[in-house]
Amino acid sequence: MGHRSSGVAPFNYKIVTLVTALTIGMLWTAFAKGQAALRQNSSPAAKLKSSGSEGKAWAPPRTADGHPDLEGVWDSASLTPLERPSDLGEKQFFTPKEATVWEEQRKKELNRDRRDGGLQADEARSYNEGWFDRGSKVGRNLRTSLVIDPPDGKIPPFTPEAQKGYDRNHAYYAAHPADGPEDRPLPDRCLLFSQGGPPMIPGNYNNNYHIEQNSSFIAILSEDGSQVRIIPTDGRPHLPPTVLQWSGDSRGHWEKDTLVVDTTNLRFNDQTRFGVVYDGMTDQNLHIVERFTRTAADMITYRATINDPTVYSKPWTMEVIMSKAPGPIFEYACNEGNYALPDILAGARAEEQKAAKEASK
Repeated sequence: MGHRSSGVAPFNYKIVTLVTALTIGMLWTAFAKGQAALRQNSSPAAKLKSSGSEGKAWAPPRTADGHPDLEGVWDSASLTPLERPSDLGEKQFFTPKEATVWEEQRKKELNRDRRDGGLQADEARSYNEGWFDRGSKVGRNLRTSLVIDPPDGKIPPFTPEAQKGYDRNHAYYAAHPADGPEDRPLPDRCLLFSQGGPPMIPGNYNNNYHIEQNSSFIAILSEDGSQVRIIPTDGRPHLPPTVLQWSGDSRGHWEKDTLVVDTTNLRFNDQTRFGVVYDGMTDQNLHIVERFTRTAADMITYRATINDPTVYSKPWTMEVIMSKAPGPIFEYACNEGNYALPDILAGARAEEQKAAKEASK
């Protein structure tokens, strides 16, 4: 009896097996690529890139001469420490979840309204939390420190000669903290603040800046101290090396969409120019290069490289995220009504008189 066709083609197991294998292979390849892309896009740098903050997908607004518009009021406040805490090891970035946990811990540690630690700690917190505006978040780049180079997030050690000078200076000021106004830190004298820079290091408060620009100049008003840096961008040379200024002599130029500011002629003394943020030192060889890049509609990425070969064993670079702020910036009257400096000096004289009376008994 012959075979009767049912009208359905014979079932070919070999073809089905081949097609199935190819399909599984294609799906697995797509899955692997998707996972790799997911891992890549989950990094802080990729998130910034996807938001246009690297200047590729997002185009900055421009002035009439074609350069990125940096004008406006910008706030650099953040909980990101200058140097990476040792317990974070080699970790350069937080995940968003890690950042949230670390921020809460950091706010508790810094809270000057706490009443633990005894009388001395309580006295040190007399400048209480009401005066502080250090921010409540780490920078939007999710870095674990402002120092990004060296990669360990630490400011390089001093050279041997600089270390000797640092130790000598600190021994002197420990014994002579207020012989005269020159013995006090630069912020006490309203001369220089870490926020004003350069470099522009965020402090405990007054971290706002007002930037104005035209085709020949950039002007940066720092909220702390109401100090203004006027930076020529017209190609003029630096001042003669004998002309020293607390904020140095700055010259700006554009490298594509980044404003590069080169600063020399920085005046120095035995007191740190980094304010209360970092107890470092500098000398006549200090050279600072800053970079301002408009990386999003509401963000400027600021980088500063500090090079002082006779003080630091190698250069170091810090990165700060500046966020758009509503403004305006109000005047910071440092000298006007400043009772602190004369009171410090008067208190020192009173202690000397008391010691002299006791010695004469």
